[in-house]
Amino acid sequence: MGAEEETNKIYPHWLKPLLREKFFVQCKLHADSHKSECNMYCLDCTNGPLCSLCLSFHKDHHAIQIRRSSYHDVIRVSEIQKFLDITGVQTYVINSAKVVFLNERPQPRPGKGVINTCEVCYRSLVDSFRFCSLGCKISGISKKKRKEWTNNLSDSDDSYSSTSIGRLKKNDDIMNNSFTPSTPPLSAVNRRIAKRRKGIPHRAPFGGLIIEY
Repeated sequence: MGAEEETNKIYPHWLKPLLREKFFVQCKLHADSHKSECNMYCLDCTNGPLCSLCLSFHKDHHAIQIRRSSYHDVIRVSEIQKFLDITGVQTYVINSAKVVFLNERPQPRPGKGVINTCEVCYRSLVDSFRFCSLGCKISGISKKKRKEWTNNLSDSDDSYSSTSIGRLKKNDDIMNNSFTPSTPPLSAVNRRIAKRRKGIPHRAPFGGLIIEY
């Protein structure tokens, strides 16, 4: 299983589409209504932002309301924690309600004396929170999974390579032992030839012949 597939199994199917949506736009179906601002989202259908009038088509569905803070989308903790584990995400109190941000907010540089920052965008955090938003949590967990997956894959490759090299060496040794020609045993004729010693040299038959004139 790949790192991306493993990450997708951790989170519900509606989370990534939710984070990609643009809210607080005018509803195309109810443009004439003063309640046409799209600040709702159906977790069952995941078919885009909805206005309050659109909810009549999503009866018995799980819908959540998106709110705004300083031009950024937030959702109340009391709503989102029913469907999602938000552990590690920084919470804020806005209008007497505890909320979390949907996506990261750009920050030029951390404040002075800041020790704890978001693991993804390095925004200043308080206490022991790890992420400034839901989007940063997904990104951070995905990077961690990819790293673990890559390390596991690398370890598997190293183990496979070592095993393969060992097998090849063993096969080479077997092949060498199988195909190295051995010295054939001496036959009876070869043994007699090997044992024969050089005899006393004989003179040529005409070596001592004297010719007189």
